Amino acid sequence: MSEDEELPEELQEDEPDWEMAPDSDAEFEPDAERREFLREIAEDVYGDSSESKQLSAILYRVSDLYDPDEDTSPEEIYLNVRHIMDIKAKGGLRKD
Repeated sequence: MSEDEELPEELQEDEPDWEMAPDSDAEFEPDAERREFLREIAEDVYGDSSESKQLSAILYRVSDLYDPDEDTSPEEIYLNVRHIMDIKAKGGLRKD
């Protein structure tokens, strides 16, 4: 049985699910309070496990949506997170 066969049917594909990616035309007004709140949560969940580090990184990237000095979109964040999760599901970048 291949790895794809172990996944739910809707996840068994080679191409990113573009319909699931949020609309990158969405506007996110700079919001220092929201940005700092998300970054505080990111710091709180950061721990020793790879999962807590990944969640922290995701929250920090989402906070960038509210930072006027950052250039990102929900689509970029979604696709980046999906790529990371795909790599993790396949056992990492290096296969020894």
